[in-house]
Order: sequence, then structure tokens, then C-alpha cells
Amino acid sequence: MNGVEAFRVALDALRGNRLRSLLTTLGIVIGIAAVIVVVSIGAGARERIESQVEGLGSNLVLVVPGEFDPNNLAAGAAAASTLQREDAEVLAEVTGDPGAVTARLTSGAQVRAGGVERFVTVQGTDENLPEVFTRPVASGQYFTGTDVDARRRVAVLGSRAAEDLFPGAEAVGRQITVSGTRFRVVGVLAEQGESFGVSQDNEVHVPLTVAQRLLGLQRVDAFAVKAPGADAVPELARDLRAALEAEYPDQAFSAVTQTQVLGVVGEILGLLTAVLAAIAAISLLVGGVGVSNIMLVSVRERTREIGLRKALGARQRDVLVQFLVEAVLLTSVGGVIGIVIGLSGSLLVDRFSPLPASVEWWSPVVAFAVSAAVGVFFGVFPARRAGRLDPVVALRAD
Repeated sequence: MNGVEAFRVALDALRGNRLRSLLTTLGIVIGIAAVIVVVSIGAGARERIESQVEGLGSNLVLVVPGEFDPNNLAAGAAAASTLQREDAEVLAEVTGDPGAVTARLTSGAQVRAGGVERFVTVQGTDENLPEVFTRPVASGQYFTGTDVDARRRVAVLGSRAAEDLFPGAEAVGRQITVSGTRFRVVGVLAEQGESFGVSQDNEVHVPLTVAQRLLGLQRVDAFAVKAPGADAVPELARDLRAALEAEYPDQAFSAVTQTQVLGVVGEILGLLTAVLAAIAAISLLVGGVGVSNIMLVSVRERTREIGLRKALGARQRDVLVQFLVEAVLLTSVGGVIGIVIGLSGSLLVDRFSPLPASVEWWSPVVAFAVSAAVGVFFGVFPARRAGRLDPVVALRAD
């Protein structure tokens, strides 16, 4: 019996028991489809986070107090910031460009304009932020260094904050009240979107000196430094950290790069995706057991057929190949159906749900290979059992 004949016989056997074959492949279909959807969601989440991190600005280094440990993100979270506005000069000496350094002091506050009141994120910063974080101004202008030094009560609104506070009206030149302090709006930022689930458009930017007085603080939360190029980021991060530790010998600082952030997030997402895919793959195991069970039933039902074939000269290998091809064909058909359902499900999830999904090119290929491997693995035992049947005993079977 050649390969073509074995395939034809296997196909005829499956056609003869359509319902049983369909129910047997159901576990394979569910497992393959679930794995593809889970992997697609994981890939989509990774791509969205990468785009959000890159959307903050290119070649950024974030200088924060405490130690940044990729294996323990909470290690430096409790470190109280001792950074001061004057430390920007220390960092500027390292970069050689004072305009590449910006300070940030972040808090939340109630902002009111007329009868409208909203809770927004208040960013105390300086005139360099639009350049460092690539935040263009849609209307008006950003406040200047003179505004920061003179503690002028001016504000720049994010696009969403501007629309909420002044619906359908121009915000520039209007007045807002932040925690009881009146500010004049001098500009509105272009729409930026979300970063890690937080809207960057629901913000109010005010001069750092004013924010410090408003919050009763003298510190800054962090400094953001823009490197001249991607190749300069690792060396710049080391130099920035060394400069601050030389200034404050008893304190630890971290210079966190976008690559580090993406590496940590990617590792977490990869682990989560692997766990979910493993859970989804359990149905493959169940489906494989079902295939093995049905093949054993098929061997028992066709005992006389096997005996007749062996009596006419079929070798043990021929019978083994016949039933092994039948098992592989069964799981391969289930794999193809599962791939179609998985790809369709991924597209539907991406389009109609808040979860992002991006199909990896290799996932359907691996899924099909796995489905065929399941057929080989779980079909070997029934096929070997069929091949070892004694023809005389087989022909006597009822």
C-alpha cells in the first residue's frame, strides 16, 4: 500500500463516520483556536505598549530616585524623591544641552472653569517639556522659562481637558481655577492619546515653581533627558546616574531607558501569554486522548478488515501507516478548522473588544504542525496495535 492509497483509505474511513470524526476533532479545534487567539492578544498588547512608550518621545532617559530593579519593580517605588529643580543644571552639564532636560512634578487636582469642574492630572514642569517629550502645541503657545522663574500663573491644557472645560469654545486666553488658584490658559496641546491606560490629554501643565508652591513641595519627582540618538542612550544613562550620585553620595538614583521599560513589560506579557496559552493547550491534550480512543475503537471495529488485508499480503508496516495516516488526517483537519476560527476570532477581538490583537505569522504554522504532531503522538499506539494483529485471529473476530 503506497502513501496515496493509505490517504484514500483513511479519508473513506473518516467519511464513513462523519459525526464521530467531527466530535473527535472538536477538542483539537478548540485548542488550536484558543492558542492562536491568546497569542494574538499577547502580541497585540505588546505592540500597543511599545507604541505607547515610544509615543512618550524618542531616546528618552528618565532619572528617578532609588534603584530600578527589572526583577523587582517595587524595589525603588517607596524611595522619597530628593531631587531639586537645581539638579537640572547637573544633568545639563552631562548632556551639553540644557534644552534636553525637563523636570516633572505630578499630582491630581480639581480644575474648574465657570460652572464646569473636572479632575485632571497637574504636571508641574518647565519650558523644555514639549521638545523632550515631543508634545506639539495645537493652539496658543507653551509657557516660557521666564514664566517659570517669575512663578506666573499660566497653564497649558491637554486636548481632552480643554474640550471638557471649554466645550466648543477656544480655551486660550480663558481662566481656570486649579485647587483654588486662578490660572490663565496660554496654550492647548495636540492630542496625544493614552499611555499605560492613562490619558495624556487629560492634563494641565503649569510652571514647576508654581506647582511646588501650590502643593507645598520643594522637590521634583523625576527628570526626563533626551539623548541625541538611540546609540547614545546607554552611555548617557550611566553618565546621568553617576553625576547625581557624585552630587549626592549617600543616595541612589536610577536612569531608566525605554528599552528597560519595554524589556520588563515584554517579559511580563510573555510570561502571561505563555501561561494562558498553556491553559488553552490543555484542550489539545484532551483532544489527543479523544483521537487515541476513537482510533482504538476503529481498530476494534475493523479487525476483520485488517485480517483480510494481512492475509492478502499487507505487511505490519502497511497497516500501521494506514491507521497512523487516519489519525494525522483527523487532527490535521481539526487543526485547519481551528486555525480559521482562531484567525477569525483574533480579528473580531481586535475590532469589537477593548483588547488589542495582532496575529503573529508563525502562530498558524506552529498550530498546524502541533495538530499534526498530536495525530502522530496519539495515533502511534492504536496503529501499532492494528499492525500487530494476527491475521488468523483477526479473520475469526466477530
